[in-house]
Amino acid sequence: MDGDDSLKSDDSKLVNNNIINHNTNTTEDVGGEDGQAAEEQTLSKRQRKKLLKQQKWEDERELRKQRRKDRKQQRRLERQNQEDGGDARDQRRAGKRPRQEAAPTSLRLLVDCSFDDLMLIKDVRKLHKQIQRCYAENRRASRPVQFYLTSLGGQLKQSMDEKDKGWINWKDIIIKLEHFTEVVDKDDLVYLTSDSPNILTELDLKKAYVIGGLVDHNHHKGITLDRAKALGICHAQLPLGSFVQMNSRKVLAVNHVFEIILAYVEKGSWRDAFFSVLPPRKGAKALVPETPDEDERSDPDAPQTTQK
Repeated sequence: MDGDDSLKSDDSKLVNNNIINHNTNTTEDVGGEDGQAAEEQTLSKRQRKKLLKQQKWEDERELRKQRRKDRKQQRRLERQNQEDGGDARDQRRAGKRPRQEAAPTSLRLLVDCSFDDLMLIKDVRKLHKQIQRCYAENRRASRPVQFYLTSLGGQLKQSMDEKDKGWINWKDIIIKLEHFTEVVDKDDLVYLTSDSPNILTELDLKKAYVIGGLVDHNHHKGITLDRAKALGICHAQLPLGSFVQMNSRKVLAVNHVFEIILAYVEKGSWRDAFFSVLPPRKGAKALVPETPDEDERSDPDAPQTTQK
């Protein structure tokens, strides 16, 4: 009797459990659908957008994979084309800066950078750009000069280090920390200054011509002439007044003086050199026709006498 009651009790428990499980599952199924609907109703607009975006991301997974394969294939084709046409890059570089067959001259041009403490940093940066222009023009010239940069230091060197780190790899230029009088013998030096009473009519290839590396907006008038006199070296000004009438003062930027010298070495004419370099803002006009003597002058590479 007790055994039968025990079996009946176990069977009753099993049936009750099955009923409970069935009801629970049914409730979960119904509750899941209703719960999902309820959840969607409680989601904010931003959350729904986020879910849709995530779903779109999952749906486009294969498409992104295919795009990556296409990009890799495109890069392989580009590398192959570059290997097949290896000269293309060199040709493009050559097109950026055409270089003629150069015939270097023995003429020396020095930029004196010893005025660093007299300039504001903005003017030092202008000087830096002018020196860059001198370097570039000399590299492009058909008859480049021997280019020296002296007394390099201070703010100018700092600007070059910050703005143009490649300057240490410049070619065809002699860069010195020393003053120009320690680089070239004083007897060979001629300081080019617009304040000098001496007019430079010819270039002497045995001389070294110095350009003052100063951007001061005329705040230190006459300083380059005073410095030349104090050092006991020759000085002269370009014959600008003999060929050109200008609306502005005769003081020229470092790169303009440099380029005029380059143009004169190539053309053999001061007049042509001035008008090929002077910027339009200077309002340069021809003063007098070029003299026959200048047309018939010998090659500028031949040693000439400098007027002092």
